[in-house]
Amino acid sequence: MTDDKNAISMFGFLNIYKPKGMTSHDVVAQLRRITKIKQIGHTGTLDPFAVGVLPVCIGKATRLIEYLKDDKEYLATVQFGKTTDSYDLDGNVVSTFDKKVSIEEIKSALKSFEGEIEQLPPIYSAIKVNGKKLYEYARKGEDVEIKPRKVFISKIELKDFDESAQSAKVLVACSKGTYIRSIAHDLGQSLGCGGYLNSLERTKAGEFLSEHSIKLEDISDKSIVGSNIINPLDILDFPKYEMNEIEAERVLHGISLQNKGFKDSDIVILIYSGRIYAVGITEKNKIIVKKVFEVL
Repeated sequence: MTDDKNAISMFGFLNIYKPKGMTSHDVVAQLRRITKIKQIGHTGTLDPFAVGVLPVCIGKATRLIEYLKDDKEYLATVQFGKTTDSYDLDGNVVSTFDKKVSIEEIKSALKSFEGEIEQLPPIYSAIKVNGKKLYEYARKGEDVEIKPRKVFISKIELKDFDESAQSAKVLVACSKGTYIRSIAHDLGQSLGCGGYLNSLERTKAGEFLSEHSIKLEDISDKSIVGSNIINPLDILDFPKYEMNEIEAERVLHGISLQNKGFKDSDIVILIYSGRIYAVGITEKNKIIVKKVFEVL
């Protein structure tokens, strides 16, 4: 079977639980080998040392990435007493501290991270400045100005604290683009004891939850992918419109439909025979076709 036919037969999302030691790209590469489908993409990078939810889009569902919710939730282990240049356990130790912190101090310090905050991304990150990734500057020892970024922390709370080991488990629910490594570092700075991210699990990404995920190591062949694929209609939180045969034919040719009661500028999922045919956007009395997933 050709790659094109494979891609047509598989359309949807996989809720993968990424194992430690693999990059997000490694996960995609492995799924491409198993399914023989090139059109596969993930929706949010996880560092190699991190584990947890990695939503993956199969086939033309890669074109739906922009419509997925992008809020995240993490369980982070912060180790106090040291700072590292990467803000995590893989970096070189920059400084050490003798100060010990209490559970009360941590709970109080976490309050300053709630809501909209500005954070500096780690120098060892893939953010580009002047066309070059920050970690490329870091590896060459070059100076570069890192500008703070606004992110939103909807929830941050201490889940556990080992006082003797000076290690804290912190739950963070946040917006896209939040660096948990920076939160670990900044928390240590605010407490005056230093800190770095020792482990990280992503427990939620949009509508994808860790308790409903499938471990990558449990996917050994294409049939397992097929049996775990998620219909985008079960995930996408937009108004949906079931088309008749004539409307479906119009949409396949990119012809707009009459808007039957949707608000202006609404994203509308266009459905025919129980499948997503297209995505449209409302404009006054029309639904303008933006993306078509079926083929003529």
